[in-house]
Amino acid sequence: MQKRRLGKTGLDISPIVFGGNVFGWTADEPTSFRLLDMSLEAGLNTIDTADVYSRWGNGHTGGESETVIGNWLASHPGHRDKVVIITKVGSDMGGEGKKGLSPRWIEEEVEQSLSRLKTDYIDLYLSHRPDPDTPQEETLTAYARLIESGKVRAIGASNFDRALMEQADAAAASAGVTPYAAQQPEYNLYSRASFEGPLAEYCLANDIGVIPYFSLAAGFLTGKYRTEADLTGPRGERSIAKYMDQKGMTLLAAMDEVAEQTGASLAEIALAWMLRKPAVTAPIASATSESQLATLIRSVELNLSDAQMARLDAAV
Repeated sequence: MQKRRLGKTGLDISPIVFGGNVFGWTADEPTSFRLLDMSLEAGLNTIDTADVYSRWGNGHTGGESETVIGNWLASHPGHRDKVVIITKVGSDMGGEGKKGLSPRWIEEEVEQSLSRLKTDYIDLYLSHRPDPDTPQEETLTAYARLIESGKVRAIGASNFDRALMEQADAAAASAGVTPYAAQQPEYNLYSRASFEGPLAEYCLANDIGVIPYFSLAAGFLTGKYRTEADLTGPRGERSIAKYMDQKGMTLLAAMDEVAEQTGASLAEIALAWMLRKPAVTAPIASATSESQLATLIRSVELNLSDAQMARLDAAV
């Protein structure tokens, strides 16, 4: 599977990034191991996680996903240099001071992530969300120390708008340190406004690699959820109900048309649409079964026509 250059990070990644938010949550460790094996064999060598995954789960404290990935790496000696690991810092881990982007917390928490992942370096380390209480120059200087020590190869930001990215770039230049080289926005066929336009233009102009999350809108764009009766399981009402409005139904109807023309599933269509977008490097998508993972793999081979892209663009 042909890799894609992730902007100016120096990293080459697979065209689909395997979302690790499910590891240790809706996919137990044995299932996660099978999926990771299958993913790597197919050429999907890039894994996205975060320190906070999956703190929201019943009885969870955070770190569950990183721990599963680390256990998988430990059970497969020699695999570390075959995969690109992306993780994040900044979300609330519970307890006083255990969130944000202060140098103190970054330097403390990176050690926890490295320990859970059972590795001595992180390929791409992301600021999970903005921290208005910490000057960007302080955050970026802390990252520079991690890069210099070899604990981190490249840095990026998630949930930063264009203004914050521009401020971060200016702060990095002022401090003489490495700027953010990757961006992880929410972006999919349904949720487009926060990325398309100024932020996408900034990323293209500044060679920022883009790995969007919620590429399948928490599963809504698979077409599985069409009525309230479909909202079952841990991902149901918590994150999918918001898409089930007239806009969502109109979008699914357009996707159904393209599915009839191509014979592809709606999930494949949603990801193939993103892969055609010039500002997108690789979308992130999760899977909890071999059949779901096979869908992600097939999406890489699906080539939507210009007419099909236009139909999907116009739907919302």
